Amino acid sequence: MDKLKTIISILSIAALMISCGPQEKQKEATEETAQEVKVETPATNTLSQAEIDEGWVLLFDGTTANGWRGYGIETFPEKGWVVEDGLLHVLGSGKGEAGGGGDIITKKMYGNFELSLEWKVSEGGNSGIFYLAQERPDQPIWKSAPEMQILDNDKHPDAKLGIDGNRAAGSLYDLIPGDFDAVNPAGEWNHVKVMVYKGTVVHWVNGKNVLEYHLWTDDWNNMVLNSKFKDYEDFLNTAVVGYIGLQDHGDDVWFRNIKIKEL
Repeated sequence: MDKLKTIISILSIAALMISCGPQEKQKEATEETAQEVKVETPATNTLSQAEIDEGWVLLFDGTTANGWRGYGIETFPEKGWVVEDGLLHVLGSGKGEAGGGGDIITKKMYGNFELSLEWKVSEGGNSGIFYLAQERPDQPIWKSAPEMQILDNDKHPDAKLGIDGNRAAGSLYDLIPGDFDAVNPAGEWNHVKVMVYKGTVVHWVNGKNVLEYHLWTDDWNNMVLNSKFKDYEDFLNTAVVGYIGLQDHGDDVWFRNIKIKEL
């Protein structure tokens, strides 16, 4: 009987070792895999080493407005814009476009590039991202620059105006619709990208390609000539090189992680 008990004990221990072994190995493999796929996530308003190696440059460092100035002036606006809590914040004026600090532009001009940033808009808010903008005396920035719309699609009436959503967030303002489903609501962050390369322009919203078009083509000319921009020569013949601009439309909007890579 003692010999039988000993045999049973040995078999039980062996079975336990066999059952636990693969699980332990599987657990170790899972932990190793998790370590292997860990991705470097840079802090807000910083660049990872991979981004630096790829040629990305910050346009906003989170603490200063260096690299930006007001449209039509040599300095950053004294009112209407603030840098606070690591964010570039355009302040709501309560009077629409009146009473604010005006649009801001980069001090440097860009031609072929990929622009990446995050924005968050207040309820009913409106703003925009301009590119290839020209600075003309007594001419607002929108008369020369294509605009990626920033908007609270739920509350702002522009989302329902225009044609098929071509004034909604992510759209090429008043020309090509964006994608309502790609946009997060007011109060939440949206990550957007704009690529410009030899006339090809692409908009992304939260990782989704929402539109593509081609400057200086017959399609571009026909589209502009049938729009509100038809009388603006600088818009029809959009420049090859221009400023990046952020719009003050009189509503609270916040920006962060603004960066650019020249192509």
